[in-house]
Amino acid sequence: MNRKFVFIVFFFFFFTFQVVLADLKIGFYKTTCPRAESIIFGVVRRRFTTDKSITAALLRMHFHDCFVRGCDASILIDSKDEKQSEKDAGANLTVRGFELIDEAKQALEEECPLMVSCADIITLATRDAVALAGGLHYTVPTGRLDGLQSNVGDVNLPGPSVSVSDDLQLFTSKGMNLDEMVTLLGAHTVGFAHCNFFQNRLSSPDDGSMDPALRNQLKRNCTSSNDNPTAFLDQKTAFVFDNQFYKQIKLRRGILQIDQNIADDESTAAIVSRFASNPVTFQRSFANSMIKMGNLVANEGEVRQNCRVFN
Repeated sequence: MNRKFVFIVFFFFFFTFQVVLADLKIGFYKTTCPRAESIIFGVVRRRFTTDKSITAALLRMHFHDCFVRGCDASILIDSKDEKQSEKDAGANLTVRGFELIDEAKQALEEECPLMVSCADIITLATRDAVALAGGLHYTVPTGRLDGLQSNVGDVNLPGPSVSVSDDLQLFTSKGMNLDEMVTLLGAHTVGFAHCNFFQNRLSSPDDGSMDPALRNQLKRNCTSSNDNPTAFLDQKTAFVFDNQFYKQIKLRRGILQIDQNIADDESTAAIVSRFASNPVTFQRSFANSMIKMGNLVANEGEVRQNCRVFN
């Protein structure tokens, strides 16, 4: 399908881009930009070679984008003096990987101008990063459009200490179920968190929910400097996309409160055990859940020339 920028209007050297409708399908760019997916993969592979943590970064970016206004790349918009974008929301201040999206977009603009959306770049780059880290290489439909809004006040994402029921409420509001919620939290198998996100678990009285050896180790690490150190959320295989995360939280080695909560809560414990005992089941469930999350799209939008600004 060709992007229908038919009525591009030129007037005194200014132009506007027609708003179009989203049309997700497998192989959307087959005729309009055949090398789109391979170009994005090349950018991700080069970065992954020198920075294995990019998988976690892109997974977080993708989730934080899709769970606000749908997967519309609104998280990429830079704030202006008079208006703050989603980037400036507290939950997004530590989101990273924007320069990788810029690199992919620049390469795609040289190959096929105004054809591949920034939203599709995020989705495909995340898929590729997961595969490079050992996850399944799943097929995703493309054809997403870049949103026309990005407001700091629209960001309402679950915090690291949220309860299972509150977390589920957000997921169900997006059409996702309990199994998919536990599945997507499995992205923490390649994640890490700054101490301030779990410091409350170390400073409060020991409630027995964290392995004592891990608790002592984290206490030492988090008080060793004033730079807000980080800790891997999977203490075993931090850069490998596998099911070790679930095995760890069953041993009370969850770093974030929500991670430990899904292992302990009676509504989710069986799902955690299933994924901990069967890596193939987790990988397939994760791929399916990512595809479903990626289908949360805005109905209309544009294809940005620069991912950081609206056309």
